[in-house]
Amino acid sequence: MSNQEIERKYLVVDDSFKELSHKQTRITQGYLSSVPERTVRVRVKGDKGFLTIKGIGSASGASRFEWEREISTEDAEALMEICEPGVIDKTRYLVDYGGLTFEVDEFYGDNQGLVVAEAELESEEQSVDKPAWVGEEVTGDAKYYNSMLMKNPYSKW
Repeated sequence: MSNQEIERKYLVVDDSFKELSHKQTRITQGYLSSVPERTVRVRVKGDKGFLTIKGIGSASGASRFEWEREISTEDAEALMEICEPGVIDKTRYLVDYGGLTFEVDEFYGDNQGLVVAEAELESEEQSVDKPAWVGEEVTGDAKYYNSMLMKNPYSKW
């Protein structure tokens, strides 16, 4: 398993992706640490818990260190109690297109109205065949990081 995550992130321009989705999962998450050099995330994804540590991004923002382990939902919910203020609540839709699986996140709460799509890649140079519902690329734009949306939600922009 590689500890390098490479992805591109885009704004979503309409909700036509929903009918193309082959899986939907509700996700709630908080951060034990949101400093860019080492974000530590606690997540409940469906009926599973996860602890994830991410390093600072590359110059392009497309790649960074990522370590993730599954933990019990009980442990995840307990850790959420000591997270920094602000919880991310969203539904993740998986959509296959152009040989890639796009993870489309529709946010709720203070981030209601924001919908972003991410495509995980093999390399930073890999080209992305974008579906019609994908708009502007926001890879590397820190305000779209979940760890920033928790502090400065979309509704306050």
